[in-house]
Amino acid sequence: MQHNSRYFCNTACEYFPCHAIEEGADFNCLFCYCPMNPYEDCPGTPKYVKTPEGKRIKDCTHCTFPHVPDNYDAVIAFLKKH
Repeated sequence: MQHNSRYFCNTACEYFPCHAIEEGADFNCLFCYCPMNPYEDCPGTPKYVKTPEGKRIKDCTHCTFPHVPDNYDAVIAFLKKH
């Protein structure tokens, strides 16, 4: 896949890949800091954990939704709604 306005892969990043992916899979770094993170109804697969103080926080460690190149349109559509 080529670098363009819908896709960017930064294999030189010290954190690449930031999530476990299948070897050879395309990984979109365009949404490196997920713009859907603040929303509980995001289409990804976050988990929610409680801190020792009882605060509920979103854990996106295993979510790759914004990094799948075919999900670009879904991310943009989600953001347009919010």
